[in-house]
Amino acid sequence: MNSAITNAKARIETRVSQEQKELFEKAAALAGFNTLTDFILSTVKKKAEKIVKKHDNFLASERDREIFFEALLNPPKPNDRLRKAAERYKRIMEE
Repeated sequence: MNSAITNAKARIETRVSQEQKELFEKAAALAGFNTLTDFILSTVKKKAEKIVKKHDNFLASERDREIFFEALLNPPKPNDRLRKAAERYKRIMEE
């Protein structure tokens, strides 16, 4: 189904229980992967990309983070439009 990344130069090693290995092998076969390595690489890569994308989408850049936290820690004073909107809201809610 999928093949491991060619030109791979880095190595990751891990130990698992026999039960885990058998489960992973069965899942790899059921999903149509040629090797357990292909299955593990594909599965872990997809999960890693999802986690990173979720994190990166929250606050895209360091500058965005600075602006966001500055606004939380030191919010600007309300301007006239905001005060008038708050007064209108209070009047409507009291009716």
